[in-house]
Amino acid sequence: MISQAVTDTIQTLADVQNRFNLRRTEDISFFREWYENLPELSQEERESLDIIRRRYLYHLAAGSLSEGTVTLLLGAPLLEKAGFYDPPFRMRGEASIEIVIPGENPEEEILRGRMDVLVVIERVWVIVLESKRTGIALNAALPQLLAYMMGCPNRECPIFGIIINGDGVQFAKVVGGTIPQFDVSDVFSPVPARNGLYSVLQILKRIGTIILDEES
Repeated sequence: MISQAVTDTIQTLADVQNRFNLRRTEDISFFREWYENLPELSQEERESLDIIRRRYLYHLAAGSLSEGTVTLLLGAPLLEKAGFYDPPFRMRGEASIEIVIPGENPEEEILRGRMDVLVVIERVWVIVLESKRTGIALNAALPQLLAYMMGCPNRECPIFGIIINGDGVQFAKVVGGTIPQFDVSDVFSPVPARNGLYSVLQILKRIGTIILDEES
């Protein structure tokens, strides 16, 4: 049995695709949750997102931000405003994960890691949030996020992930099956005057509504 850390083993999209037989879909309707039927935000919600943006830019002006700081300034407030702190959702910070990958020989490969934030309903993973320090590109963080998403014990439901690196936010969706598929959203930034966090909150609320509708 070979045990390795996700961060050491999964460095590229090719790594995660080869280990999990994961493929990027070409179906533009596969991940409609990030652009279709998004809820309107109230003026109060927009003003609160403007406060989050100003607070983030204030701290960013002093230099590079750590992963934990990015989570505190952006990730946690966004999840809270989207309703993921309230029933029936449950939050798990620094959630450990162990992924068993069958090998060609009797030895299995086990990938171990720790997710920044995991949102669940019972045993169904809803959102995997992975924060990265400012300066790390989103496309460099995507393979690790996808590996964590592939560790979900329930592959029957879509799994959503979100990467926040301080300079931008991107969503991912994975659907299991014989050949699991994934796709990603556009990148939304809190830096421009046109606050990209508006779109991020709309997408989070849309995903939450879809999950709750499926549970009812």
